[in-house]
This record gives sequence, structure tokens and C-alpha cells, in this order.
Amino acid sequence: MKNIIVLGSTGSIGTQTLDVIRNFPGDFHLKGISAGKNIDLVKKQITEFKPDFVVIQSEKHAKDCDAHIKKESLKTQVSWGQKALVNLAEIPCDLVIVAIVGTASLLPTYKAIQAKNPIALACKEVLVSGGHIITNEAKKHNTPILPIDSEHAALKQCLAGVDGKLQEVNKLILTASGGPFWNTDISKFSSITRAQALKHPNWTMGAKITIDSATLMNKGLEIIEAHHLFDVPYDKLDIIIHPQSIIHSLVEFTDGTILSQMGLPDMRFPIQYAMSYPEKWENPWPKTRLSDLKSLDFHDPDYDKFPLLKLAFETGRAGDCSPAILNAANEAYVHLFLEEKIGFMDIMNGVQQRMESTPAPQNPSIEDIIALDTAIKEDILSTHT
Repeated sequence: MKNIIVLGSTGSIGTQTLDVIRNFPGDFHLKGISAGKNIDLVKKQITEFKPDFVVIQSEKHAKDCDAHIKKESLKTQVSWGQKALVNLAEIPCDLVIVAIVGTASLLPTYKAIQAKNPIALACKEVLVSGGHIITNEAKKHNTPILPIDSEHAALKQCLAGVDGKLQEVNKLILTASGGPFWNTDISKFSSITRAQALKHPNWTMGAKITIDSATLMNKGLEIIEAHHLFDVPYDKLDIIIHPQSIIHSLVEFTDGTILSQMGLPDMRFPIQYAMSYPEKWENPWPKTRLSDLKSLDFHDPDYDKFPLLKLAFETGRAGDCSPAILNAANEAYVHLFLEEKIGFMDIMNGVQQRMESTPAPQNPSIEDIIALDTAIKEDILSTHT
């Protein structure tokens, strides 16, 4: 039985992870969870899964959970705050699933790697901001990092066909649905509302990643993540728009053949793959019926219509702290859009302007990146209070 720790148990990835555990009760033990403000759901999770440890964001909510645990006569230990979150990530286990939105997951992931806990990574911001620091630390401690993003999980499965031999690979190709506005004229972008941007055509995801999908920044961040995960140069990474979201990624080999991984747009597939790796287990999720697939379309990205996608490639190639600046600015402007304090176009314009105005420190430490991330977000958010 594998001991699993889930950082971010009440979010989209977290709840689907618990669904996987629910369907494999003899294979996984939920050792610990962390959560933010959705305390009613946390209490239900505690009652059902009886984790050993729970970390809550605030002291008030931690006391609420502790009272619930005593009422249910459970033995779960409750703590709260950032330090407790890091401590949870360091507890010896078989897998830490990192599903906290944004760079709040950076330090817990870093510390989990140092504790030699294998990582299943759902939040791309860790490798976008932490990059070589995270991957070098993983190599140093011989700690595996398994992708949960459907595109990167697909690439890993395709690369298994050549035992991961990158010298036989010409391109790693990530697919993008195009989001809700792929066919929307750019002249209408300025009037896009929060509600419209949150209606992804294929995937059910958290608010932040859904907005990133609407701007295609999500795919740009995934390119940077793929660069670090698979240790490939940016000229070997590409994107193709695939509106049906059935093919999740493709690998083009040096002989010109292409291998793809396909399946229904259900995040439980890549989550289970990371949890059962390197094995594949039978599951009850709905399966792809080829006869139901009437068409699979592919289009080149429109970098003029979605400039953040091009900016992500440029920022990734620049290296150092540039991706951390990109990610911090994007998180801040997406937050402001979700709060309905700025418009949709302001996300793209704001991120581009921040990249032009913020110098990137050289050879940063993990503490430098966290400090830079915090400073950029605070500066952007303070101008829209």
C-alpha cells in the first residue's frame, strides 16, 4: 500500500486524486492532506479517508477541523500555516501530489524533494519558476518527479516507447484545445467577461488554470515545464491546436514517424498514471470509443492573437529568473481578472509590460525566486486596490 500526501486536497486535482484513492482502497493510504478555505469539504475528506495529518491555511479553520476530528473520535493531527505545510511535505511517504495553485507550492515541493519524497506534479508553476533549481535538487537526491498535467503525462508515456532515448526524438508536441476563444475574433477580446473565460469547452479545472487556458498562457507555461521535465531544448518543443482534446501530446521521432497518446479529457487518467507508475491499472473511468470520434482537427497556433504563448517561448529561452517573472506577473493579473478589477486584454498587456520593466536576477536561489515572486505580485496587486 502506497502512502500518499496530497497538497491541495480540495481543489480540482486534489478531489480527483481522492477519487482515484476511493477506487483503489487497497492500494493507497491517504497519509496527509493540506487545504485552504473550503473547510466543509476538508471535514468530509477527513471523515472518509481518515488521514494521519491535516494542514489548514488559517488557525481559525484548523481549530474548526480539530473540533470535528474530536467529535468523530479520529486520530488525525491538525496544524496550520506555511511552516506546517512544509513539514507535511517532508513526512516520509511514497508520493507527494503537489496540487496547490501557483508558486505557493514551490517551497513545499523543494523541501519534499530534499526529504527524498517522490513528487507527482500538477502545478506547472513549480518548474516554471524553480526550473533548474528544482530539477538539479531532484537529481542530487535521486528523487523522481512525475507529471500529472495530461500533456506531460502523455509525453512520458510516448517516450517510454523508445525508453526515453531523446537522441531518437525530433520534436515533443503538446496539444492545446485553443480554449473558449480560439474562434473568437480578437476585436471582441476587450469585452470578454469572467464568466465567459471560465467556460472551458472540454476540461473541468480550477479557475486560475481555466483563465490561463483562455489566454493560452497555460500552454506556454507547459512548454517551459516540458523543457525542465524532459531536459530538452526549446527548438525540440512545439504546440499544435487540437480542439477535441482527445490527443494529449505527440512525439515525432527522427525517422519521421509520430507516436501520440489519446484518451477522453479526464484528469483521473494522468493522476492514476502518476500514482500507479510504472504500472497501468484497470479503472472504472469512461473509455475512448474510436467509433465515436467523428473528426480530429489540428491547427497551428495563432501567436498574434495569443501573444502570451510566444512570450513564454521567448522567456523560457532567456532562462535565469525570466520565467519566474513571467509566472508571477501572470498569477497577479489573472487574480485581478477573476476579481473583475481588470479586463481580459489587461492580462496579456500587463504581463508583457511587466516582463519589459523587470530585470531578471542572475543565478537565483530558491529563496531569491520566492522573494521575487512575492514582490512582483504585491506590486501589481497594490496598484489595483
